[in-house]
Amino acid sequence: MKAFYTVLLLICSNIFMTLAWYGHLKMAEVKWFQHLPLIGVILFSWGIAFFEYCLQVPANRMGFLGNGGPFNLMQLKIIQEVITLTVFVLFSVVAFRMQLKWNHCVAALLMILAVYFVFKN
Repeated sequence: MKAFYTVLLLICSNIFMTLAWYGHLKMAEVKWFQHLPLIGVILFSWGIAFFEYCLQVPANRMGFLGNGGPFNLMQLKIIQEVITLTVFVLFSVVAFRMQLKWNHCVAALLMILAVYFVFKN
């Protein structure tokens, strides 16, 4: 179950991370947000990123082999990167109406291969 909860927390944290890193680009379409100075946008993003860290830190602590979890450090990082890119692709398609192309699909396949190889002994 620790593996499941680790991945679930990482997915949730990456949703917040993606919103913090890229959500302000979409929020620029909102009238009141357009008038925020850069420091206001930064503080807005930091407020969102706070929740990312509230989920990401426990996920890594719970999932780390040294704390009784199922994953070594390299596995945790690869899992996190795949989740990050997956969430980002979904966000790009939904929020920005970007279209996936063949090279994006090849890149996704290579990420899946990365996960396979990092778990191979």
